[in-house]
Amino acid sequence: MSSFSITDTCDKTLSATDLATCQHGLAAKAFLNEHDYTAVSFWIISVAMIAATVFFYAEAGTVKGHWKTSLHVGGLVTLVAGVHYMYMREYWVQTQSSPVVYRYIEWSITVPLQMIEFNLILKAAGAAIGPAGFWKLLIGTVLMLAFGYAGETQSDAGVLAWVFFVFGMLGWAFILFEIFAGGSAQALEQGGKGSQPISDAVKTSFSNMRFIVSAGWSIYPLGYLVGYLLMHGKSDNVLNVVYNIADFVNKIAFVLACWSCAKADSENNRDALLP
Repeated sequence: MSSFSITDTCDKTLSATDLATCQHGLAAKAFLNEHDYTAVSFWIISVAMIAATVFFYAEAGTVKGHWKTSLHVGGLVTLVAGVHYMYMREYWVQTQSSPVVYRYIEWSITVPLQMIEFNLILKAAGAAIGPAGFWKLLIGTVLMLAFGYAGETQSDAGVLAWVFFVFGMLGWAFILFEIFAGGSAQALEQGGKGSQPISDAVKTSFSNMRFIVSAGWSIYPLGYLVGYLLMHGKSDNVLNVVYNIADFVNKIAFVLACWSCAKADSENNRDALLP
């Protein structure tokens, strides 16, 4: 697959016909190629993220007040991702290499926002969850992303890249512990204010979000392992397609879990007010 660079030019000594053909070819390389499936995946996901943002912000007006913040934060997740994916797609088309810096900047913004969602839905349900729960999740996020970035920016996928991979996995494991057995999980089990039980909608949403962070997020280390470590950093196509699929599933589906909880809880409260 040929790459395109903004510095590429055509030989001015060519005939008029050949020069026009050359210029047309360079112009075409600056846009999507139907055979460049990685670039197409970047474009599809950028559009999907923007569409999801519109949906979440529109739906925020249909739910109870304390759920609006959750959907607004979810909309920020997909909006930030959508903007970054547009730049990542352009970077890929022009260089045919991984947009590592763009991707990790995006993750450094969107992953903490996703971690906030666990606290938001618990607080909306009246659970006794304090700021410590979020800070623990943030620590795990920073460790996971920092070591992941350090690994992927190595000049070669050698021993050091494997070491950073292991430490990044430990950051992810810390997040999983917090949401399955730590303070966040305990707050869910303890119930809401006045010993009121947490609603089934909140429990279902929390469970779905945990599933995404565990099973869904496993796609990322799989892409890192197969597309980078095992192929010694020589398969940017595999790495980026896997990452793109993971973002498509984990960001949009994650916020959809919050949305479904908000809708169910709001509808139940409306029904309770009916005579």
